Amino acid sequence: MNKFIFDVDGTLTPSRGIIDPNFKAFFNTFCLMNDVYLVTGSDKAKTIEQISEPTYNLCKRVYQCNGNDVWEGATHIRTNKWILPEAPHNWLSERLTTSDFPKRTGLHFEHRPGMVNFSIVGRNANAAERAHYVKWDKDTIERNDIAAVFNSIFPELEAKVGGETGIDISPKGFNKSQIAKDFDLNTDDYSVYFFGDAMHEGGNDYPLAQVLTHSRHVMNWKNTCEYLQIFQEQGIAN
Repeated sequence: MNKFIFDVDGTLTPSRGIIDPNFKAFFNTFCLMNDVYLVTGSDKAKTIEQISEPTYNLCKRVYQCNGNDVWEGATHIRTNKWILPEAPHNWLSERLTTSDFPKRTGLHFEHRPGMVNFSIVGRNANAAERAHYVKWDKDTIERNDIAAVFNSIFPELEAKVGGETGIDISPKGFNKSQIAKDFDLNTDDYSVYFFGDAMHEGGNDYPLAQVLTHSRHVMNWKNTCEYLQIFQEQGIAN
């Protein structure tokens, strides 16, 4: 039986949003008939808020925080207790001060197992404030610039653009690609298919997409649903 790995934000749900009810019903059935795994930059509480606990528990395994906190339903498998060192924290704080974006909402550093999510606008931003930053970032490419400079200054760490407003930071190699070790990529018994919306270079889905043969870049959850329906028609999925 083939295995299916999904990002969450922008792939199964709108970014930081709740899964569409009709898609949720379809996805639940898909999970019952197939081996489904999730890998997301968010923590467990946020993922359950987005997709619901019943859907969460239908997945074979969920890799939170880019694979740094791993769960099988209510069973905790492992976690990474890394903490962001002072020097990179101070450098990011300076970028927070010098950014030309006019709004700050708080919670600019969100510490998660094995990683930190950094946001100029802040994770307390409401929908309108997030939309404002999304447009700003699209015009200025601010997050890409911050991540590129950060990676050159701190080569032992890794910054990847994640979601709509944040940058995911972790020790080098502790990105989504780390979950590949849990799958046999050389077997003829199954193939692994990965779906994500940030597979461009610098995106947080990119590292895992590079080590898997069957990766599908999607624009949104509707695009994901279309792929899965096609896979069912072709016999790739049940």
